[in-house]
Parts: sequence; structure tokens; C-alpha cells
Amino acid sequence: MQEISHFAVHGVLARTRRANQTLAEAFVHYPLGLMPAPERRRLHVRDHHPNAARPGADPNLAELHQAGLRPGASRARSRAVVYPLTWRGIRSTTAGIAASLRHCGSWHRAAAACAVPGAAYLTGGWPALVCGFLVPRLLLYPQLAWLSLINEHTWFAPEPRTGSPAWVEAGRCLRLYPHNQLLARLAAATWLPYGDLHHYAHSAHPAVRWNFLPALERHLTQPHFTPDSFLTGPRSVIAHHRRALAIQTTARPDTDTAASSV
Repeated sequence: MQEISHFAVHGVLARTRRANQTLAEAFVHYPLGLMPAPERRRLHVRDHHPNAARPGADPNLAELHQAGLRPGASRARSRAVVYPLTWRGIRSTTAGIAASLRHCGSWHRAAAACAVPGAAYLTGGWPALVCGFLVPRLLLYPQLAWLSLINEHTWFAPEPRTGSPAWVEAGRCLRLYPHNQLLARLAAATWLPYGDLHHYAHSAHPAVRWNFLPALERHLTQPHFTPDSFLTGPRSVIAHHRRALAIQTTARPDTDTAASSV
């Protein structure tokens, strides 16, 4: 479902924008209570892709900052990996659903948001409602999407570059499990959909459909950061993010001093 929405807003699942929008809305945004597909397209395609990992410009980086992954917030960093499972994260998820249902003229979104849990209850009662809809929608899906987001870019230490899209993206993307096909395939089938596992190829060529990304990746040079681990080890994704945030934290006093002296 995540891939349907992602590549539909990129306009590569059908021939027309209207058809892509219909696919995204019908199969993902309506049943999950997500924001309208045009708004998702604006945030992701127009705002995120050209400005990936750029403070003040990338909405995804702002989302990471709000969860505690920012310089100086050392106590929150350990919880940030499971942010959607915290009370604050759950409140954020429910607030996002509520906001999507308040859009002008979106009674049909509210109807769909009620129909899906209603169908779950009619099918299997409270167990189906809780285990088949509420837990996956409020906890499982946000957590898997969050892990995918963390693994897309070197969010806090991108290499500023100019040049071709592939060269620019190689400095701000990462590729997890480049040397372990088993873990890569397991990740692609569970918590890192193709657009995230192969995010470097996707970022360099965002108009390429998901099923062509593995072949495209084989014809591109690797991004500069290719970790073999997500959580543990000195070259893991989390260790890289922590080091980058720690460096930014220690650099802030000097920056502030320099600014005040000017």
C-alpha cells in the first residue's frame, strides 16, 4: 500500500495524473485516513525531493526534528527510533488522521475512515477491529513507515554537491545491506519497500517505477554511505545519525558565539 501511494504521487503507475491520483486515494489514502493525494504529491515530490535533508526546506527532515532527532536533544534520540510507538507518536498519528478528515468537502473521507473499521468489526467483532485494523493502522504501519524514513538519507550529515542528479543524491542518500542479499530482500518484503531500500536510485531518477529500481541501481555507482547494519555497530545507520547530531551539537556554541560577535 505504501508503494502504491508513493509511486502514484510520482505519476508512474498509470498514464494520467488523474488515474494515479485515483489509485492512491482508493487503495491507500481513503482506507487509511491519509491526507489527500494532491497534498501528498506537493509535500513529497515538490518539497522533499529537490530539498532532501536541507534544513528549513525538507518537510521530512522537519518531521525527524519534531520526533527528537535534532542537535541537543540527546535524551530523545534513543526513543526516536520507535517514535510512532510512544504516546507522543500515537498522538501525532491520530492528529494526522483527524486533520485529513477535516479537509473542506471531505465527508467521503470520513465515510471511508468509518467504513473500514466498521467492516472489520462486522467481520470478526472486537478482535478483528483491534488486531486487524486499529493496531496495524495506529502502531504497525506508522512504525514501519518511520523506519523506512530513517533509512532514506544521511539526514544530518549530507554532502553538499552540485552536478548531475546521481552525483548530488550520492552525497545525501544511503544504501542499507548492499552486501547481504538475504537481508536486503527481507527488508524489501517487510519494512523497506523498494522506493526506500533503493532510495538512491529512486532519488536520482524519481520517474522510474519501483520494479525497475533494482536494475537501475546496478548501473549506478553506490552512494557514499553503504551500511551493513541498521541498529548496531560503528557503521550502522543509527550510529551514523548519532555521530552527525553529536557533531552538530558541539558545533552550535561556536556558531552561536560567532553570530553574536558579528
